[in-house]
Amino acid sequence: MITGRFFAAGADRRIAITIFMLLAVAIIVPLLNLVVSPTSAFYVPSYIVALTGKYLCYALLALALDLVWGYCGILSLGHGAFFALGGYAMGMYLMRQIGSRGVYGNPILPDFMVFLNYKELPWFWYGFDHFWVAAIMVLAVPGLLAFVFGWFAFRSRVTGVYLSIITQAMTYALLLAFFRNDMGFGGNNGLTDFKDILGFNVQADATRSALFAASAVMLALAVFVTWAIVGSKYGKLLMAVRDAESRTRFLGWRAENVKLFAFTVSAVMAGIAGALYVPQVGIINPGEFEPSNSIEVVIWAAVGGRGTIVGPIVGALLVNAGKSWFTGVLPEFWLFALGGLFVAVTLLLPKGIIGMWDSWRGNARALRAASAAEEAGTYVDPAPPKIVRAAARTPGEWSSSNPEPQPAE
Repeated sequence: MITGRFFAAGADRRIAITIFMLLAVAIIVPLLNLVVSPTSAFYVPSYIVALTGKYLCYALLALALDLVWGYCGILSLGHGAFFALGGYAMGMYLMRQIGSRGVYGNPILPDFMVFLNYKELPWFWYGFDHFWVAAIMVLAVPGLLAFVFGWFAFRSRVTGVYLSIITQAMTYALLLAFFRNDMGFGGNNGLTDFKDILGFNVQADATRSALFAASAVMLALAVFVTWAIVGSKYGKLLMAVRDAESRTRFLGWRAENVKLFAFTVSAVMAGIAGALYVPQVGIINPGEFEPSNSIEVVIWAAVGGRGTIVGPIVGALLVNAGKSWFTGVLPEFWLFALGGLFVAVTLLLPKGIIGMWDSWRGNARALRAASAAEEAGTYVDPAPPKIVRAAARTPGEWSSSNPEPQPAE
């Protein structure tokens, strides 16, 4: 039923185009990398496939933030934590796949555990030699953390800048915890030197192309799921909480439950993005918990246009492509450029790229309709009559500045 409504709704044409483009890219780019000759102009190098796959993971993370920020009004500065937790869950699986091929040749313990004199595998590493266990943890760990955190925060009526601060404190606390060697996650070095995923070499071109395709398909699925959520009755309730939480509570809705569901789903999406990111970049370390990473995600969503679904994807792709170019040309000035970009978007493009595009198209359509109506002689001033207080009437009564003619006696 949802799929039928999706294809039947003309207002969702942009979402449909985005999904079809992502699915097309998931097929075309791997073919251009694996099938086309390297001497051809249409050949896509392997490093471009890996780099673009990383951008798609970032776009999925930005979309996850947009669900809670753009549609629920929750400005989270800690979504990098959910991203990193999903990445660590996948990294643990990849470390278990190394086996005896590590530097120390231990078939059970990863190299960093042998180096740190671990005698046995910690209990929370059990089962990560199976992909299905890692896949469940990718969803469960970020989702459970978001659920517990949101349950306490939303029921305590923590909102606004205070909620943003404690989400940032959460990710910073995790950063400090994962830096410790006794946490069992590799400390400062993190998890790296991956060999296989599902039995395939992670460095092989075919595997990189498959991971790219999986990232594009998962992003397309996330776009559809986000559209289904915000387009449903729950989505209208979500936006009601965003725009007038007190009125929503007055009508009998539990606003904390509404926000908790969106926050948990968003965290799960961020965890999936992190799990797809790790095998493509080949490492996961506590640096992913840096609060600055979560702030960058906010910038991606703001640049593209929050509350538009497609906007955060566009923002993530454009900003990260610009970052790759800028850090190669003037690496020491990148942070200044990023800060300037955020200020410029706030002042000049408050609705983001997609939001301003929608406003421009709406204004152009209204002008064309008014021009056509004027030529046909049916033009009606769209401005409503101005309401003023009538001086000759009693206080509290209102009248229109263009009163209707009274019938003749």
